[in-house]
Formats: sequence, structure tokens, C-alpha cells
Amino acid sequence: MSDRSHLVAGESVLFIDRKEREYLRTLRPGARVHLRSGSLQADHLIGSQEGTVVYNTAREPFLMLRPTFAQLIPSLPRRAQVIYPKDIGPILLWGDIYPGANVVEIGTGPGALTMALLRAVGTSGHLTSYEARPDFVEMARRNVELYHGPAPNWTLKLADATNGIQEREVDRLLLDLAEPWHLLLQIEAALRPGGLVVGYLPTALQVKEWVDALRARGFGAVQAMETLMRFWHVKARSVRPEHRMVAHTGFITVARRLAPSAIPVALDTDDEDSTDEDPPDER
Repeated sequence: MSDRSHLVAGESVLFIDRKEREYLRTLRPGARVHLRSGSLQADHLIGSQEGTVVYNTAREPFLMLRPTFAQLIPSLPRRAQVIYPKDIGPILLWGDIYPGANVVEIGTGPGALTMALLRAVGTSGHLTSYEARPDFVEMARRNVELYHGPAPNWTLKLADATNGIQEREVDRLLLDLAEPWHLLLQIEAALRPGGLVVGYLPTALQVKEWVDALRARGFGAVQAMETLMRFWHVKARSVRPEHRMVAHTGFITVARRLAPSAIPVALDTDDEDSTDEDPPDER
């Protein structure tokens, strides 16, 4: 049996009750884990196998598992809105975050995207995060330390990126800011030709201004999207969509920095996309 299946002191553990409600707790030696109307001794849980069913003092059963990253994100301590798993997945994929990449993040919040980026760039890559608020810096630092672990390839800066981005030849640059167009000159200076910039914005009006600004500065391959997620209830003979779904949370935009010699293609401002046809295949 692999040692990785056994829980250790200091780990974050997810407890799931019979109604599939989730509770994130930390196994601290000598402490008690309080769950609903009862509790458990952490010392009795440390060393147990992941996937064990345990009972609190009220005899309520709980399935005990290490949280997946998607389960961890909604439970992160935070003072600002977190980027949810349904958006982090597309950000990593369309943002093409790969092992070894040199990545800059503007705006850390509670550190959910930060941890996803650290996992994606691996030990051979490097992540630099800019955050202008001291309380967010400390919150992100604590969350990364607690839920990700040591990150020697992460540089966290208490700085306003509008005053300048020091890094150069950056592969990927991500922004979680209300008005990212104010940073376009800094983004241009930091991002290498062919590099990719990803923006995360809550409203369509912000997306319009951001995309227009990107195109005006000669960025290419611009895309804007959102993701909607609906879980399904599957039990016995009942199979139906859940009554609630995770609908709009934010818009994701991606764009590429073009080489200085590139000639921007003139865009047709008329809305005639629906009449365009693909050219016939050449056989």
C-alpha cells in the first residue's frame, strides 16, 4: 500500500457528509476537528487512509478525502472574489500555460489562480505575481504556503503594475484587473513576440474596451469567451440537471503579441460573420 494514501499531520482534509456537503479542515496534532453537531480527535485521523469513513461524536458519518484543487478553491480564505474552477481550467488551456514557462500574473487575490499557475509551470518554470494591496499579498502568501507548499520558483511582489512590469521576454501574462487596458504599454514591453496575454473581466462593456485596445495596439488572434457549468443529479431512478448552475462569473480574453514587423490585418467592422463560408477543399 502506497504511503501517499495515508494522511499526515498538518494536511488539509475534505469531509463529505451524507448529503454531500463539504467541510475543509486541517489535521492539527492535539486538536479537535469540529464537524456539524460533533467533533473528532485529529490524532485519531492522522495516519488514516484517504477514503476512510469516519464518525463524529454525534455518530454522523463523513467521507474523509484530500481535496482536489477544484474542491479546494471555493473554500480558500479570502477577502476578494476568487476565480472559480470552471474559469481556471479554460484560462490554463487557452492561456497555454506549460511546464517551463516564464509567467507573470497581475492581481493575485486569494491565490487560487496563483496556485494553478504554479502547478502548471512546474519546477522548471517561474511565476511572478504583482499585487498592489498588502492584505492580499499576505493572504495569497499564506494560502500558497498552506495549500500548495514550498514554491521557490514564485516571486510575489507588493507593487502596482501600472508603474511598470520589470520582467522581460515573458511567455504568458495574466491579468485579473478591472481596467487592464491601462497596462498595455507595460504588457508590450514585458511580453515576448508570440507571447500570450489573458484577461479576466466581469462585464461585457469591459471586454469590449479591452479587445478594442488590444487590437489598436497591434495584438492578434484575439478571442473572448465565457464558460457555463451545470452539474447533474444522478441517484437511483432520478437523473436530472441540478436546480442551480454555475453560470456567468467572468469573461476570459486571450490575445497574442505580434512581432514588431507584423502588419495588422484590417478588420471588417460589419457583422457579416454568419455569411462567411469556408473555401472549398483542394483535392
